[in-house]
Amino acid sequence: MNYIVKSLVLLGALTIAASPAKAQLKIGYINSAELIELMPETTEVDSQLTTFARDLEKNLQTMQESFDEKLTEYRENQATMADAIKQTRERELQDLNQRIQQFQVKSQQDYLKKQNELMAPILKKAEDAIKAVAAESKFTYVFDTSNTGLLVKPDGDNILPLVKKKLGL
Repeated sequence: MNYIVKSLVLLGALTIAASPAKAQLKIGYINSAELIELMPETTEVDSQLTTFARDLEKNLQTMQESFDEKLTEYRENQATMADAIKQTRERELQDLNQRIQQFQVKSQQDYLKKQNELMAPILKKAEDAIKAVAAESKFTYVFDTSNTGLLVKPDGDNILPLVKKKLGL
């Protein structure tokens, strides 16, 4: 009986001692914003977004110039206008101003949508490369230091060089 108890205790001790070896964590980190900035596709996306924003700005500027012209004309002729015409012009100016504001909001939404559309493949490519490097190098966890706000992080390996190599950067 004593032999069985000693054997079980020894087996339990060996199992417990072996468990930490199996559960070894390998932690890595990466600044994904830096990685994405290095990717050549990002330059093309930035160029496309700049052109898109410039076109939106031109349309907004045209609308604003039209509004300014109508407002100036209204102010110059306001004293000689009949009340009915005044009210009609004021309503037109209010409507035009409201359309300008709506266009600004819609433009911002369209810009963000376009940005998300264009960046999605780049983000996917970066994510896939990070996952591949993590799997190849057997990392248990990979932290993204670009947006976590981590002030203290566990010891780990910066996998940015490995991912850059994976992407041919």
